Amino acid sequence: MMSSSQRRAEYRDLFKQNVSGRLLVDKIVLGLVLGCVVIALVPLFSILVEVFKNGLPALSAEFLTQPPGAVGSGEGGIGPAIQGTLIIIGMSSLIGIPIGVMGGIFLSEFGNNRLGRIVRFFNDVFMEFPSIVIGIFAFLVIVLLLGHFSLWAGAFALSLIMFPIIARTTEESLKLVPTTYREAGHALGLKQWVITFRIVLSAAKSGMLTGILLAVARIGGETAPLIMTVLGSSQFFSGFDAPMDALPLRIWRLSLLPYDSAQMQGWGAAVVLIVIILAINLIVRYYFAKKKGSMFKMMMGGIRK
Repeated sequence: MMSSSQRRAEYRDLFKQNVSGRLLVDKIVLGLVLGCVVIALVPLFSILVEVFKNGLPALSAEFLTQPPGAVGSGEGGIGPAIQGTLIIIGMSSLIGIPIGVMGGIFLSEFGNNRLGRIVRFFNDVFMEFPSIVIGIFAFLVIVLLLGHFSLWAGAFALSLIMFPIIARTTEESLKLVPTTYREAGHALGLKQWVITFRIVLSAAKSGMLTGILLAVARIGGETAPLIMTVLGSSQFFSGFDAPMDALPLRIWRLSLLPYDSAQMQGWGAAVVLIVIILAINLIVRYYFAKKKGSMFKMMMGGIRK
């Protein structure tokens, strides 16, 4: 028979072996995660370095503000393309964000039924559609119906790419909100729509914002739908019913030209597009972080009083 001291010593040995095994597994998993992060970052940084190395020499005030010059002359700029990109991202967001958010709310709060499963399935399928197919659909529905290319057609096509992404991320963000938040709202006698819009959405807005910015970044680089809808132009904005240039279109057209000056301008346009998407992300994040900080200060001030 083992004494109590021998048993304690045996338990200590087993505990140390268990802890050392767990620590070893933890270090292995941490190493694998860091390795995967490095593998993902290497191509990303290599792309950024290549784009900025080739595109920065093309940047100038004339390049950023002037319309394109004669083909192969190396003159002119991408002013209309920058303007068109900002306009079409704004128009697409006005269409796609409300639809995506409302769709995500439906799937999360009211979609635990057959209709919700059907909507979720088709939303996931639609999210994987090739962008050229969406562009062709917008061409058939909008361009042929109106009889001309327009910004409306481009915004419609890009919004079809946006809203499935936003709907999916909104649904997942709302599902992460604890059920106790909803139960507390019901206990206070609040209506369902008040709980959803005032409590649940407020708690999930960080994840929803991430999904919206991902969708904006996705449409910011789409070319195929714009070829079929806005067509492209060398002039500045002249109306929502007229063709318009955009940075993805301009990059694509410049890449097809056999001139070194055109190739350099294409790299420069790619740099500008990256900076625009990065700026949109930073500005939106900063705005919501500042708003959150001001609300926290107001709450603390009220508590002190």
